[in-house]
This record gives sequence, C-alpha cells and structure tokens, in this order.
Amino acid sequence: MSAFFELSEPTGVTVGAIGPVGQRVFVLQARQGSQLVTVKLEKQHVAAIARHLGQLLQDLARPSEIPEGELEVFDEPDFVVGSLAVAYDAAADRIVIFAEEAVAEDEEGGSARFFLTTAQAAAFAIRGTRLVEAGRPVCPLCGYPLDPRGHVCPRKNGHHAPLT
Repeated sequence: MSAFFELSEPTGVTVGAIGPVGQRVFVLQARQGSQLVTVKLEKQHVAAIARHLGQLLQDLARPSEIPEGELEVFDEPDFVVGSLAVAYDAAADRIVIFAEEAVAEDEEGGSARFFLTTAQAAAFAIRGTRLVEAGRPVCPLCGYPLDPRGHVCPRKNGHHAPLT
C-alpha cells in the first residue's frame, strides 16, 4: 500500500543526517499537528534542493526570522525518496517540495508534498548546505565523495593512488 502525505501548513520542516561522516543517512522531516513525516534522501538530493531553494528565494521577499529545526526521534523513514521536485505556489505563497518514493517501474509508490513558508525554505537551504559541506570532500573529476583510503574514480577508468 502506498502512502500519500500532504502537509499544507507544517509547523516544522528540517533536514538532517544521522550517523558518522561517510555513513550518514539523510532525512527530510516535517510536522503538522500530530503527524510527523520522515523521508530518507541521498546527499545529492539535499545538495540539489538546498541549491535550488537558495536560487528560488532570491526572487522572493526575505524572511524576517529563520527558524531553527532539529530532527525529532523516529523509528523508520516513511519511505525512501526516488525523485524530487520543487515549485513555488504563488496563490498560497508557499514553496512546495514534492517527493516520490523509489520503487520498481511496475509498482506504485508513496509520495509527499510539503508546503514551506519562505522562512522554512531558507532554514532548509542553510541547514542542507551546511550538512553537505560537513561531509567528505568530493572528487573534482567525478563529483563522488573521496574515501580517505583511496578513490576509484570512474573518470580515470578506475585507477587511483595506492592505499597507504
């Protein structure tokens, strides 16, 4: 059974990471009333959303206050994100993040829509950028994270410096 979540006026929205660098699990979490929705993301998802939100916010009114947001305790994510979309709903003056579950082609997956205020979107962009930058540096050739024990770069046809 696929789940559909729509949080049109969330009281809290945040992005976070659990675990040590190199093994972190990234999640987007939102609360509206008693409903808590947590979806698992990839680091690249967080980086892309944060970057896109930052660009989108340049054209909107600057929020007066940026809310802080910490992850709430949860058992398991509601689903693992396969694809994301971001849009601006001018009528509601909200930024909408649409997340779809990663499923096999012939399966129906879950989805979620989060309607963020500009302040919530700004907080997400700032926190997401900081999370991504706090991780392992990326290879300048392929963009994949560098492993301190050596990096097998696909752009170098799998060749890398010997492990020390």
